[in-house]
Amino acid sequence: MSAYIPILLLLLVAVVIAVAILALAQLLTRYVVRPRQTRVKGSVYESGVNPVGNARLRFSIKFYLIAMIFIIFDVEVIFFYPWAIVFRDMIRENLLVFWEMVVFTAILVLGYIYVWRKGGLDWD
Repeated sequence: MSAYIPILLLLLVAVVIAVAILALAQLLTRYVVRPRQTRVKGSVYESGVNPVGNARLRFSIKFYLIAMIFIIFDVEVIFFYPWAIVFRDMIRENLLVFWEMVVFTAILVLGYIYVWRKGGLDWD
């Protein structure tokens, strides 16, 4: 049990510092910094250009679809990195590792082709 005392002490110090910072920020913003809300401070500022029109524009569902497809394929491609790191050591023991990644890559390519054929990547 004595081996865990430094970890518990570190955890206690971290919690005390976090609570102290939050309390200090709350006190400073409440009593020291009293922001005055004006019309200029509340307006939207975008690169020095005055805003024109409504900020809540409707986006096409295609934008969100392409974003989700990108994230899905991006997360799936992350699985290539650990495989590439251990590939040389694993291939000596078992050729199954190579064929598993070939199947995984084929599924990715088929998914990409399916999305492409369905028009999921068209910006129009």
